[in-house]
Amino acid sequence: MSTPTEAAQSRAAFLRSLGLSATVLSAIYFGIACSKPAVSPAPDPTDGTNSEALAVGATDPFAGKIDFTLDLTKPDNAKLKTVGQFVSAGLIVVAHVKDGSYVAMLSVCTHASGSLWYRVSQNDFRCQDHGGLFTTDGSVKLAPPKQAVKIYSTTLSTDGNSLRVVG
Repeated sequence: MSTPTEAAQSRAAFLRSLGLSATVLSAIYFGIACSKPAVSPAPDPTDGTNSEALAVGATDPFAGKIDFTLDLTKPDNAKLKTVGQFVSAGLIVVAHVKDGSYVAMLSVCTHASGSLWYRVSQNDFRCQDHGGLFTTDGSVKLAPPKQAVKIYSTTLSTDGNSLRVVG
């Protein structure tokens, strides 16, 4: 039977025989471990579900200015009349938040580009990949993201049937 020191020396000798150092193997292991998405908690039954919105106008923040309208009488967008529901319009997520107002933000997490979804139970936006959280004003609530996410202004029509998003 070998002693702990002999076993450690044997592992090191084995790794050297493969041409790999412990540092390289550690980097590979930790790189893989850190790239795995966090396990998502079970969804809260009071939270909305994402769907693609029917938007008229410019929804691509990387192609210039955002300026689009959601017709809330259309079936694809009508769920936005309910607090807690949200839709995606291109790379923008639009939510009817807990206080009754509307929030539109870039739906791409600033950490690793995961999708953001609104959670009415916590009144925040959660990254589906690594669990980062953003407040409704776009600031970071919980890491791993370090940068805030872009917010766009929303205006509900006087009749409540359309929502304009600009930014």
